[in-house]
Amino acid sequence: MLAKTAKWSLIHWVIAAAVMPAVLGWWGCASVVPPGSFRAVKEPRAGRAIGSRVAVVYSKHYQINLGGLEKLHPFDINKYARIYLAMNTEGLIEPRDVYVPKPVTEEDIRLVHSQAFVDRLGDSEAVAGWLEFPALGMAPAALIDVGVLNAFRAASGGTILAGREAVKHGVAINLGGGYHHAKPDAGEGFNVFADMAIAIRRLQSEGLIRRAAIVDLDVHQGNGSAVIFAGDDSVFTFSMHEGDIYPVPKEKSDMDVELPAGTDDEAYLAALAKHLPAVLARSAPDIVFFQAGCDTLAGDPLARLAMTQEGIVRRDAMVIDACVEAGIPVVMVLGGGYSDDAWLAQLASIKRTIAKYSLAGRAAHPPRAATKAERIYTK
Repeated sequence: MLAKTAKWSLIHWVIAAAVMPAVLGWWGCASVVPPGSFRAVKEPRAGRAIGSRVAVVYSKHYQINLGGLEKLHPFDINKYARIYLAMNTEGLIEPRDVYVPKPVTEEDIRLVHSQAFVDRLGDSEAVAGWLEFPALGMAPAALIDVGVLNAFRAASGGTILAGREAVKHGVAINLGGGYHHAKPDAGEGFNVFADMAIAIRRLQSEGLIRRAAIVDLDVHQGNGSAVIFAGDDSVFTFSMHEGDIYPVPKEKSDMDVELPAGTDDEAYLAALAKHLPAVLARSAPDIVFFQAGCDTLAGDPLARLAMTQEGIVRRDAMVIDACVEAGIPVVMVLGGGYSDDAWLAQLASIKRTIAKYSLAGRAAHPPRAATKAERIYTK
């Protein structure tokens, strides 16, 4: 529900008139009649944990839709759809396996965010600032709500659902989420809703967990998580990130590890191996939310670490395996990653998790080729 729609000025109407035909055209070919594999993950429903161990959460509504204008932003919103499609065509999942979330509600949002934040969701300039997309500030708030905020609501709802399913099955992967820069009073750094924080508060309110840990390995510090849970002994925040990039200044997590530019696989993994056991021991969590941003890859345009795809897979395996071996439910959310091949690194990591914990003793679904409509939809 749109909390407070800003009054439309003449310029808003002019921009709406210019943009709306493109938006409607895009919706007509991509949203109203998406390929069957995406129609199957449109309405909220339960799925099936693969091998009774790994729950995959996704919705076609994760895609931001501004009639193609979203492609001007450095974040590739279609990476979630590409990962889902690849998992489907490679036979790792069928659409019916996927848990499709309900969007986060205003009640959920208020568990973490202030009334002032909720009110500003209807302020185009404010939301454009959070997304670092200044041109969006000229668009009507209603268009932003439908084309952008609905995607963040869906993915944030996915993190809540992934938390519930992780408690049941052990491992859950939300093909989205990880909005660790959002703070109680404002979004920031391409992020709107603090989905991991909201999910933790919702699971606590439902009595499913008491304590939680956030293991944040995105290349940028999880500054929003640090602010939200400052002074809260029930949530432990750990962030390992590049030290000389955004956000500046940094906030104070329960444990921060700063890495220099140029850190490669071996140096990164050595640092993680040193600190991860202490994080789990100190936090004694009932669940871990793992922010698995892959902007640590070499060549990412917004960072300067030097990890390889193989290093990302090993990094994620270290976290997930440690949680499983300790009997701690773990939720993986995808976070950042801005290079062209970022989604391939995350796909490889997810495939490894499914292969280890789900497919032993059972056949995968038959692989198939992606259809032309699917390739266009995820381009």
